[in-house]
Amino acid sequence: MNKSELFVELYNRYGAVKRARGCFLYTAKNMRVTDMYQEEGRAILGWEGGSAFTLMKNTISRGQTGSFICEDKPSLKLQKVVSELFASDRTVLCFSSQKAALAAGLSIFPEGTSVYRPWNIQNEKINISEIPALILSPPLPWAETVYLLALDTKKLNENPDALLLVRGAIKLPFAMEVAYTRAIYNLIKALQEREEKNWFIYDPVLTKYWERRGPYLFPKLPEDEYHKFVLHCLDCGILISPEYNIPSIVPFGADKGVFTKLKNSPFEY
Repeated sequence: MNKSELFVELYNRYGAVKRARGCFLYTAKNMRVTDMYQEEGRAILGWEGGSAFTLMKNTISRGQTGSFICEDKPSLKLQKVVSELFASDRTVLCFSSQKAALAAGLSIFPEGTSVYRPWNIQNEKINISEIPALILSPPLPWAETVYLLALDTKKLNENPDALLLVRGAIKLPFAMEVAYTRAIYNLIKALQEREEKNWFIYDPVLTKYWERRGPYLFPKLPEDEYHKFVLHCLDCGILISPEYNIPSIVPFGADKGVFTKLKNSPFEY
């Protein structure tokens, strides 16, 4: 199952999504669905987007939506916050797909390119600042995908012609760049606030079906059963990742009661 098919199933059961707040989707049929897919993590900080969307709205309201220069070197702000996130000086490039970002990273650092996932317990075993190329999907709940490639500036300067190998980089509209910059600042703050105690409280229900690593849930059930499980969860008012190899996410701040239907109607595999 892909994302489009998942959302058709959501619509067929509960109608159009009329509102999204936190980890919940509110539909036309007065159903509150617990979102554990969270747009592959782009909504991990909540669907309302907080101050990131406020800044985007203010930028758009000023008419700063053209191809003219809206601010002196705005990309430096994005580069600064990404460097703060990874505790190392970074040069940032933007791509419209993870595949393109990964290809660009590998073209420069074939042995040192990784995808970054916040709160991934694997991050605790390695020094993120020492990885030459990191791919980040900013935590902004926007339907269009943008991936950032954060290159170690010091190592990049050792081979100044390396960027000539890069293909497919894009330039963000000013309003989007403002929003993504703020979203990453919000992520840095959240990284200091969310911890294990916010996730393990749901283990009694979730660990029957998933292995949990931080807030990320990796399915235990066989892959050939996963499609049925996705639909079963949806019938229980829970939206999970439609793809077996993309983890679902523990719904931060949700009451444990959101899993009552799944608990009372277990999926057998």
